[in-house]
Amino acid sequence: MLNIDLHCHSNMSDGVLSPAEIVARAAANGVHALALTDHDDVAGIAAAQAAAATAGLRLIPGVEISVSWGGQTVHIVGLRIDPRHPELAAGLHGIRRGRIERARRMGDDLAQSGIAGAYAGACGYAANQQLVGRTHFARWLVAQGHVPDMRAAFRRFLTRGNPGYVEHEWATLENAVGWIHASGGTAVIAHPGRYAFNARELHLLLDAFRALGGEGIEVISGTHHPTEYGKFADLARAFSLKASRGTDFHAPGEGADIGRLPALPHYCQPVWQGWPELAAHFSSSLA
Repeated sequence: MLNIDLHCHSNMSDGVLSPAEIVARAAANGVHALALTDHDDVAGIAAAQAAAATAGLRLIPGVEISVSWGGQTVHIVGLRIDPRHPELAAGLHGIRRGRIERARRMGDDLAQSGIAGAYAGACGYAANQQLVGRTHFARWLVAQGHVPDMRAAFRRFLTRGNPGYVEHEWATLENAVGWIHASGGTAVIAHPGRYAFNARELHLLLDAFRALGGEGIEVISGTHHPTEYGKFADLARAFSLKASRGTDFHAPGEGADIGRLPALPHYCQPVWQGWPELAAHFSSSLA
């Protein structure tokens, strides 16, 4: 069975492992094809590709783009992108500039709530200083003893209505899908179960995404409960979207491990079906 994981993060965004360490872990877990999809940056792809060539697995160049839609932050994964494409590079550069400003404002907000030094502390957890985000703040809050674990860090801080949360305008859905397509990639809605949309709002998002030429939706995600797999498989079919599968791996012990996910429901069309770079791996049964 083909083991494909199309969503993971290195320390070039908010993961803790280097791109080479991500690839080594994936290979050890029996992954045949892996997409590195760091937030709003492609800086880790070259190192991951070099490591994948040595490890004998296929590296799919990817990115996870932050989007503002419907009053929420939505993430769009780009797969099979050209990381050197100028339109994609310029768009991601603009998002990263906004990320730096947001991180500083998060630190100021936490300071006003009596938690000093948060921005500098979060920077200490970020290998890429342009990508300081909520996960880095959360790790610092845990390390400083303000909360017992990452879940509590997000529950008490960093989310809407709590200290450390800062409203921010990301890219538009149209821009994100356009940048991905301009670079030759495939656009996928990441972990739809994480968004606080009601059924009507989610359907509107899928309609808008499909109208822009978006191709896929994550049906199997490390952040989805197993009871949700069928729901998103049905939505994929209803909206003529291909199904993707990814752990959204960030660190050992934080959620699902790379490649450790169930197969897609049998009636889904995998987003990777027909990719020529995977032809050598295909057999009559697909994971």
